[in-house]
Amino acid sequence: MVQSRNLILAFESSCDETSVAVIEDGHKILSNIVATQIKSHKRFGGVVPEVASRHHIEQITYCIDDALAEAGVDYTDLTAVAVTYGPGLVGSLLVGVNAAKTVAYAHNLPLVPVNHMAGHIYAARFAGKLKFPALALLVSGGHTELVYLKGPYNFEIIGETRDDACGEAYDKVGRVLGLTYPAGKEIDEMAHQGQDTFHFPRAMEKEDNFDFSFSGLKSAFINRVHHADQIGEVLNKNDLAASFQQSVVDVLAEKTVKALKEFPVKQLLLAGGVAANQGLRARLDQELTKFDDVELIKAPLKLCGDNAAMIGAAGYEAYKAGIFAGLDLNAEPGLEFDWLEK
Repeated sequence: MVQSRNLILAFESSCDETSVAVIEDGHKILSNIVATQIKSHKRFGGVVPEVASRHHIEQITYCIDDALAEAGVDYTDLTAVAVTYGPGLVGSLLVGVNAAKTVAYAHNLPLVPVNHMAGHIYAARFAGKLKFPALALLVSGGHTELVYLKGPYNFEIIGETRDDACGEAYDKVGRVLGLTYPAGKEIDEMAHQGQDTFHFPRAMEKEDNFDFSFSGLKSAFINRVHHADQIGEVLNKNDLAASFQQSVVDVLAEKTVKALKEFPVKQLLLAGGVAANQGLRARLDQELTKFDDVELIKAPLKLCGDNAAMIGAAGYEAYKAGIFAGLDLNAEPGLEFDWLEK
């Protein structure tokens, strides 16, 4: 039976953020500790898995102690332990999974396995109560997906990228522009100072499906910059950023609108690291004015990146649905969406 006050201790360590949170009833953040590794990975231009794993090992126990202290609770107050077990970097995932299993075993608490992408979607829960059916546009460094939610914790992918995720394309384009990792926020800022003068391709924008492709856009961008370098042409970097971002936003918006027309829903949920992009948020605000009965719920900016609060929100729903794991739970770096029929 679900108690009147459910406290979930949540772990997230799928990539380069070590995070532990305490979440009450799936929507109230009592604490959300995040130890970032960005400074360590900047000099490499991206995440180095071995470096990430070592940082997680160093930080995980401190994050647990800080999360409990900030929330003002101890282990006896907890209802369950939730943890990201995939997808992600296997070494990073293992640190969080083993920490969560240790806490669950030591304090006789149920262990709740959470798909990292489900966590991103449920980050929107902190912006408002979710209503179903819903559609989620999930955009991050590793994933670009349209997910249909028939009900709570019920996921069906209706569209996904066939090559690069849009966040991955942002980081690769950022390197060409000479920006530091991660480049998404800076490209977004530059885009607001430039114009779409290069008119890069909008791959699959008009195709009769909900899938995405950003590899061609990335190649077109790189080729244009390299050609200019070869002939001594100076290109406006703000215009380059604006042209790239306009292409990404156009495709994301076009596919999302197409899905909204085919799948009648009550809400559109925007989540994932790229959901912090101001150009995308503004465009979806504009597009949703065409749908009188669809509410746009955007994950809070501070929760768009990887964090344990979103895992706690998703973990609470999984807990209510009776989704538990044993102490043999393992990291699954290539985990795909399992959806629960309600």
